[in-house]
Amino acid sequence: MLAAPLRRRSSIAAAGFRREFAHRVDDAKPDPCYMGMTRDGVWLHVSSFSGDGILGGVVNLIVEDVDALHAELVKKGVRIDTGPVDQTWATEKCM
Repeated sequence: MLAAPLRRRSSIAAAGFRREFAHRVDDAKPDPCYMGMTRDGVWLHVSSFSGDGILGGVVNLIVEDVDALHAELVKKGVRIDTGPVDQTWATEKCM
């Protein structure tokens, strides 16, 4: 699995990522926060600091079985705008 390194913070933990570290200016407040998360040996850095990342940005994950990942995320209640789709320009399904 490969991932883009920075994303504005959202419910990424629901996608099976585990928090490895979190940096907050004030530990008594949940935001802003910069954290590192991992899944299957891949690091994903997420941030709620103003100016970090792009709201509405995209993260591409390259996986062996997109159908299995899609089913796992749906079962966990992750909101997915578009499920797997066969693309004419790729040999794999894309989500």
